[in-house]
Amino acid sequence: QVQLVESGGGLVQPGGSLRLSCAASGSIFSIAVMGWYRQAPGKQRELVASVTKSGFTNYADSVKGRFTISRDNAKNTVYLQMNSLKPEDTAVYYCNVVTLSTSLRTSDYWGQGTQVTVSS
Repeated sequence: QVQLVESGGGLVQPGGSLRLSCAASGSIFSIAVMGWYRQAPGKQRELVASVTKSGFTNYADSVKGRFTISRDNAKNTVYLQMNSLKPEDTAVYYCNVVTLSTSLRTSDYWGQGTQVTVSS
């Protein structure tokens, strides 16, 4: 089993910044992909950004140029630096990790979610 601990959410004014962190622990052979999703009230959960073990990144169009995802493979931790935040970024942000076992089986894990509210 893998446990994910998220931190860094909160209330920020429009134009402000926040940094989310997610640390994975437990029975981990390898982490293939780490990412962040978000879900606003009444909307479906959507991908915000993801990063592979080799460093390849993928971003939602709505956050390109404002958010930066990074990971520390030694610490099994992923970060999301969010700048120029907008009210429409308000949502619960979830960390997602895809692990790889010794038999190359993938498993999907989710964090408990952290609230990000952008409001004046």
